[in-house]
Order: sequence, then structure tokens, then C-alpha cells
Amino acid sequence: MSGIRVAVCGALGRMGLEVVKTVLADPELELVAAIEHHRIGETLHEASAGVACCELVLEEDLGKALVDSQAQVCVDFTHPSTVFQNALTIIEAGCRPVIGTTGISSEQLEKIKAALEAKNIGGLVAPNFAIGAVLIMKFAQEAAKYFDHAEIIEFHHNQKADAPSGTAIKTAEMMAETLGKFNPSNAPEKELYEGARGARKTPGDIPIHSVRLPGYVAHQEILFGCQGQTITLRHDSIDRASFMPGVAMGCKKIMSETGLVYGLEHLI
Repeated sequence: MSGIRVAVCGALGRMGLEVVKTVLADPELELVAAIEHHRIGETLHEASAGVACCELVLEEDLGKALVDSQAQVCVDFTHPSTVFQNALTIIEAGCRPVIGTTGISSEQLEKIKAALEAKNIGGLVAPNFAIGAVLIMKFAQEAAKYFDHAEIIEFHHNQKADAPSGTAIKTAEMMAETLGKFNPSNAPEKELYEGARGARKTPGDIPIHSVRLPGYVAHQEILFGCQGQTITLRHDSIDRASFMPGVAMGCKKIMSETGLVYGLEHLI
């Protein structure tokens, strides 16, 4: 019996290739389409220099590839500038998007939600697919019941296109659901250099600090403080393989969902 029919958009990207390898290795999933904007007509095996052992030919037209392959799920780890239109194209083809690209605005999420509901299918947008990252978001949400002073520091490689990270924003949103506003007793501040205290117009007014340096993959610290004690929650993805169990889970579980699922925590 064949598995869930999966397409990968951005199949030659750093995350895309990891997704390709994960789908190929999972007996419950079947890779049926690989979409890219270069090396068109080459096989995945040729274009990836043997990293992906697959003779599937790379295609450029996302909508056509999904319809022709009858894909049920399309995984997208492309770029903030293209992911929203990709999502609408995926949904229009009757396919379920599983999106790990960050930088999608709240307005765009609402349009994705409406498109999914119109098609009566499910779609997943997850700022982070690492199970550990999702867990510390939940831990931070719990800690927010007891600590009303907090800051977030996120570390990523220097090729990341957006800041703050989607993970940091989602973490702040979850904390703000528990406690509306943080850091009530901080003294008035004068920044000698603008941004020294991080991004401030955030959910819950939680300062978010973004670090961009080569050598990092994806890391986050949530710091809590109160009189006489502190808590530090930290998660480190040291390899992109850390995201793949969550991607595989998302591809499988989204088949039984309808509408938009925002965050992997809703499927765990």
C-alpha cells in the first residue's frame, strides 16, 4: 500500500533536501513531486550530487506539479517572499500545505485559513518543527503564570531572512496568552543605541533579541526573573535533522485536520 503522497517545494534547499530524505525513508510517506526554480529537468539524484537517492525529475510549476502528481501534502521551506503565494497555490490544487517558512504575517495567516476552510482541508503552519523547541514554548507558557518578567534571545545562522524568528514570536504569543503584559516594574530606559534592548512592540511587550552569526542553526533562550531567582529555558537545534520528526508527524496528522493549524504543539 502506498503512503501519503508528498510534494516538496524548494527541494534543493538546505531544509528541502532534509525533507526529501525524510519522506524517502518513511514507509508511511511517498515522494511524488519535487519543485524548484533551478536545475529543472534534472533528477533529484543528479541535482543533489547523490544526496537524495531519487530519480524524480525537478519541476518548476508548483500548481501543475501538484495536480499532475495528485499530491496530498506539500511541504514548503522556501522563503518569506514566496511562501504566502505558494500556500494559496497549494490549497487551490486541493493539497494540504505543511509550512515551515517563517515571516508570514497575521493577515496572510487569516487568508490561508479562509482558503483552507473554503476547500474543507487542513493545513499546518509551524514556526518550529523541532519537538524540543515546541516543548520549551509550552514550558514558557506555564512559567508565565508565576513570573511576570521575561525576555527572549534567539540565535540563527546569518543567512536567515527574517528577524525575529517565527519561533520567538510564537513563544511570545503563547506567553502573552497566559499573562497579557510582562516586565511591569522595569525602570524607564534610555537606549544609547536604538534596539539595544531588543524588539519591544511584541506580544506581551516581551523584549526579543535576535542574533545572526555563522555557525548557528536554530537556538532560543527564554529568560524569566523575579526577586531572588531566575529561570532559563534553552533549546538548541544543532542539525537540521532535528526538525524532521516533526515534519513527518505534520504530514501524517494534517490529513485528519480541517482548517488552519498554527503551531506543531496542536498536533503533539
